[in-house]
Amino acid sequence: MARIAPSLEEYSTRYENIKLERTDGVLLLTVHSDDKSLIWTAQAHDELAYCFQDISCDPDNKVVVLTGAGDAFCAEIDFSSFDLGTASDWSQIIFEGQRLLNNLLSIDVPVIAAINGPATVHPEIAVLSDITIASDTTVFQDAPHFPNGIVPGDGAHIAWTHILGPQRGRYFLLTGQELNAQQALDFAVVNEVLPADQVLPRAMELAATIAVKPALARRYSRVILTRELKRLMHEQLALGLTHEALGALSL
Repeated sequence: MARIAPSLEEYSTRYENIKLERTDGVLLLTVHSDDKSLIWTAQAHDELAYCFQDISCDPDNKVVVLTGAGDAFCAEIDFSSFDLGTASDWSQIIFEGQRLLNNLLSIDVPVIAAINGPATVHPEIAVLSDITIASDTTVFQDAPHFPNGIVPGDGAHIAWTHILGPQRGRYFLLTGQELNAQQALDFAVVNEVLPADQVLPRAMELAATIAVKPALARRYSRVILTRELKRLMHEQLALGLTHEALGALSL
């Protein structure tokens, strides 16, 4: 029977903002803009959604390591790349926004984040990983949303109140709080903090130890460990995105 699931050779060259390399079943996903730190755009937003789907359907992926190029994970956004003026525009954002996080969580093998520096634009993507290793230069902030008068409804409201807890999560989102690497470690947002040049090697070391475990142990561990997050996304993500759209259209 011909293979139906996508192969790495098929999807690895599909995306401009994503570099994919696999060694012994460990898939390294690096987000970037022209091989430099990622600038968040509408294209990057949509590419990640579809790339996560490709990854989730490829049985040759044993572990996924997510990192960024340059000295920041993602600390810039190009608002001009987004069409946000009409209800029709927002309908597309709502569609893609749900796919982005739901497809990330649909990856049924462990995901490790190697955060190489500031993550102030959509940092929830990194911290929704099963294991998160951060550089000592990392700063977390949900910069694009409430600081700019925008409802943090595209998953930030779920991720941060879940990871930080309700009280700290609300404070983080409503005040534009910046968490440095040590605070993130103290608040259990990340698991380890290391010098920048040690972050990716440590993530790859952990990935290698996981990759040799039995396939079903890896897969079903991910399934049960993400079940609550999937439930929260199912219940709240579309509602949050819709409220974000309503708030933005009133500006």
